[in-house]
Amino acid sequence: MDTKWKSRIKISVWILLVTFGLSGILSILDNGHWYLNKDYFHTEDFNMHVDEFIEYITIADINYTSEKELKSDIKVTKEEIEEHRTRYGTLSDQVTNIKDQYQGKIEDAKAAENEDVVRLYEQQRDEKISDIIENFKSDEHVKAKVIKEKEKQIDAFLKQREQFIANYDDNLLGFHYYLEDVKTGEVFTNVKNANNPEDLKDQPNLFTRQYSLSENDSLQLNGHYSFLDFIQDEYFAQNPRLIQGIITLPNSGSTGNWIKEQKEEYESRQMFFYVTSISSLLVICSVVIWARKMHPFQVIAASDKRIYYKRVPIDIKLVSLLLSIFFMFVALVANAQNYDNLYFSFLYSSGLFEFLFAVLMVGITLIQMVWIYRELGKVQLYKEAFIIKMSRWFYRLSSDAFYNKSVGIQILLLLIVIFLSGFGAGVVFIEPEPDLFGIYAVLFLVVTIPVLLYMFKHIGNFNRIIQHSNELAAGKLEQDLPYKGKSALAALAGNLNLLKHGVKTSKKAEAKSERLKTELITNVSHDLRTPLTSIITYTELLKAEGLTKEDHDSYLEIIDRKSKRLKVLIDDLFEASKMATGNIELNKQKVDIFQLLQQALAEYNETIKESSLTFRLATPKSQIFTYVDGQKMWRVFDNLIGNVLKYSLENTRVYVSVVHEKHRVIISFKNVSKYELGGNIDELFERFKRGDTSRHTDGSGLGLAIAKSIVDLHEGSLEIDVDGDLFKVTIELDAME
Repeated sequence: MDTKWKSRIKISVWILLVTFGLSGILSILDNGHWYLNKDYFHTEDFNMHVDEFIEYITIADINYTSEKELKSDIKVTKEEIEEHRTRYGTLSDQVTNIKDQYQGKIEDAKAAENEDVVRLYEQQRDEKISDIIENFKSDEHVKAKVIKEKEKQIDAFLKQREQFIANYDDNLLGFHYYLEDVKTGEVFTNVKNANNPEDLKDQPNLFTRQYSLSENDSLQLNGHYSFLDFIQDEYFAQNPRLIQGIITLPNSGSTGNWIKEQKEEYESRQMFFYVTSISSLLVICSVVIWARKMHPFQVIAASDKRIYYKRVPIDIKLVSLLLSIFFMFVALVANAQNYDNLYFSFLYSSGLFEFLFAVLMVGITLIQMVWIYRELGKVQLYKEAFIIKMSRWFYRLSSDAFYNKSVGIQILLLLIVIFLSGFGAGVVFIEPEPDLFGIYAVLFLVVTIPVLLYMFKHIGNFNRIIQHSNELAAGKLEQDLPYKGKSALAALAGNLNLLKHGVKTSKKAEAKSERLKTELITNVSHDLRTPLTSIITYTELLKAEGLTKEDHDSYLEIIDRKSKRLKVLIDDLFEASKMATGNIELNKQKVDIFQLLQQALAEYNETIKESSLTFRLATPKSQIFTYVDGQKMWRVFDNLIGNVLKYSLENTRVYVSVVHEKHRVIISFKNVSKYELGGNIDELFERFKRGDTSRHTDGSGLGLAIAKSIVDLHEGSLEIDVDGDLFKVTIELDAME
């Protein structure tokens, strides 16, 4: 723990020194142009004060002209007379304009039957018309008006000049000057008994600036006034002057105290600037040397707090780093402003806080730079960036919202209409104007109300769908949900109806499955118990004493037959189970399907001859090949032929055919059933299901189930058709060309 704290303290001190050094360098860059001057009198600030003083004496003394002189020098040219005369158009235009101005006023006064006002307006109109006519007759008449205008301009100029002089900074009035117009020899000075520039130069001065006729040392006054706009300045501007002489700042006198204070403060700050700048450079060098021994970046990288930083997305880290750099730079610049007077800023201003804040920002920035440096090359981090995650989230959100484009667009348009309606209502009520209110009212009736009705209608449909879905979830399947159109809600309602019918069908199938399961258990029990009971019974009889050899042999023969019967039942049951689960392998080969059928029929030749049935086998014109497991397909034919022999009506014909149609092989068996085939024919495919419901025949009830499973494994189909007592089995398989 002590080692960690020592490391942290060293790092903190190192960062503090880095901050001090960087602030000093910024101070040099920011204030160097100010403090690297020879003295205060060579700074831009002081030169600006001198220029302001020259402007002041130019206006207040050198170019000063009295009101009497300005007005006595007024001159009016013919161009000015003509401009004033035609300023508002020709004579006819001006007369017409005056008549139009008073026409409405006179008519209103007449309508009010106010004859005094009528006469007053007519008198004013006639006087103005007479004055306009006189303007076009007499130049002297116009000249008098132009002189009055110029006198008004002079009065405005004098007022602005006096205001400029009154507002001049008194702190800058401590300068002395002795200036002479080179061309006229006129002298301007604010020092009594001064006869030449040397009289000022010989005095104890803080500052002296001489102006001579040389190009670099001359003083040229342009004669313009800074407080006037361009047009006024052009009118009152005087001729440029070339001035020689001297401007000084005496070392004595109260009027120059402010500039003296500025000079002394500058010298103090300049000295402090040099000290802090040199110290900062030395500190930066020391920090670099110390860093080589202490390795601060490795210490920062090994911090146990970095584990929390790794959880932050990379783009958030980069933004945070950029913000840290920005605030660090701002803090360093603000802190650097105090380096010319660090003592005062720390004690009497916010300098200490600004320095500590700069230390904090430098530390935060350095830590982030070290921690993020090792992660910049990891591509996976950019894939997990916050903006990438937000983009994916927004994309999924938009995709979900516009999965059904019509619904998404409709809702978006509804929201836009509602927003615009609310915004329009706010504008109308805040600034009620009749025209604007009328437009809004029309739009509200034509657009907003139909949209609201449309929205309420669909909300009602949606609520009905929710209610219906709740009823469906509760198991109420009686009534369909009515719907119209092809909208998304209509499609949803239709899907709910289909789902309800599917649930009904599923329930029926479930009930049927339960019934068949019960029948299966019953049938299996019966079919297995019957031979087993016979075996047990005859076994007990064999144990009896005094049994004759004939009875003994007869009982053994019965036990053997019933045992084989039981074995067949069990083998068929296992095979049917394997078929149903698909847990069987097929050894497919190219097989002549008709030849395979003939072989299966040949196995039953003796049985067929002993029966009263007549078999009719349709022979194809050519060989028909299929890609099947010959042994399994032979079992299908064996089961079907066995069923035909057991369940066909005596003295009837059996038709067997093999046909090749459109890349398919169709094999059919047709016979007349000796038993009435009622109920669901598809149930004949169920295990232990027989057409002989009394179960007097020797069948296992698994033949068709096994046959159908084998055909399904070959991706074929086995269908049963019944028309009265006519029983037909059709097998379809893929043919090989």
